[in-house]
Amino acid sequence: MNVNLPVVRARWCDTGRIVDLVTETLAPTALGAWLVPDEPHRPQVLAAVTRIWVEHALLFGDVFLLQDGSAATVWFHRYRPLPPPHRYAARLAEACGAQHDRFRRLDRSLAHRRPAEAHNHLALLAVPGPDAGHRALALVTGAQRWMDTLNLPSYAEALTEADRDLYRRLGYTDRDAFPVPGDTTLHGMWRPAPVSAGGNARLPARRRTARTRNGRATGWALR
Repeated sequence: MNVNLPVVRARWCDTGRIVDLVTETLAPTALGAWLVPDEPHRPQVLAAVTRIWVEHALLFGDVFLLQDGSAATVWFHRYRPLPPPHRYAARLAEACGAQHDRFRRLDRSLAHRRPAEAHNHLALLAVPGPDAGHRALALVTGAQRWMDTLNLPSYAEALTEADRDLYRRLGYTDRDAFPVPGDTTLHGMWRPAPVSAGGNARLPARRRTARTRNGRATGWALR
């Protein structure tokens, strides 16, 4: 498969860029509108909640960016049950305000359907802007190569039909479909552990040769 855009593992200093990518991706969706009905206030709330989960993934998973900073994906290593983010209840209430119960309802819906067996969880895919399909393919292909070195199956929740088609192209199969609040249906997707994966050796991390600003991005990716 010909993929020209390199993928890098994100660092803590990339958190702001990743949060912006996820917010830009989720805000226009029906799920984003249900979570935060107040449209002018929506990006602020979604960004605050996303930051909680991106920081958690940097501790209990992996986050990947296209090197140009235009897309991101957020993974959790679910070898065993994970603890919630630090001070999650208090931080969520502070971030969401009146929408707190909506985010908790979504949390419960996702947790109820999540596979019990050990897996790598592709939790967020953020690829806003034009040419999203090409960038999403490059991003997930590169990230999946890293995940496959752990010799575990992978699980993802497809929010759109485009995401679903992408995951199928990369070896995922439909596991189940389930409704979540906001008149939205998510599609659970499952990819078996790679037969050829050789143990747990990780690919060497690629470091950027040029600095990228971590402020607001104009086009990029999600969890």
